[in-house]
Amino acid sequence: MTSRRLPLLLLLAVALGALAACEPTNQGYQPEQPVAYSHAVHAGGQSIPCTYCHVGAERGRHAGIPPASVCMNCHTKVQPDSEEVQKVVRAIELRDPIEWYRVHKLPDHAYFDHSAHVVTGEVECQTCHGPVEAMGLVRQEEPLTMGWCLDCHREQDPPSPDAASDPLPGSAPAVGANLIDCSTCHR
Repeated sequence: MTSRRLPLLLLLAVALGALAACEPTNQGYQPEQPVAYSHAVHAGGQSIPCTYCHVGAERGRHAGIPPASVCMNCHTKVQPDSEEVQKVVRAIELRDPIEWYRVHKLPDHAYFDHSAHVVTGEVECQTCHGPVEAMGLVRQEEPLTMGWCLDCHREQDPPSPDAASDPLPGSAPAVGANLIDCSTCHR
């Protein structure tokens, strides 16, 4: 290979890598977890609301992973001797948090607030997370790309008929433009 082609190939590889990094997706990602927790049993069969365990979803940016003590609200009486519950008990006794593998992750440059979606927008958890109540092992169902989010934002807040006209400099955006304004997610 000539020395002239090497820089060109290197530049092409970097450009393609940067392009691929613009819209990362872990769609289908489904890691084994340290405790075999089934959302199908808890959220599905027992109809436990998502926000019972993920209290942060209604309060702020992060839904959060519940502390092991939340599991024991039920499991001191329900199947306390099961192998999986005993893993939780040991974690509490040793004061050693269970290290769950994160399934859903957005790029660091995107701002996402669960409470804005769950409380203000009244978006069902399944819209972004898929039918978690039917999943034994949680997987990332949706791509969670910028384009996918924008499609949803456009559906939720369609532009008003007069949104096509340019507002005066310094005036508020037209109704329907707030959810697709760049600063909504990129702060």
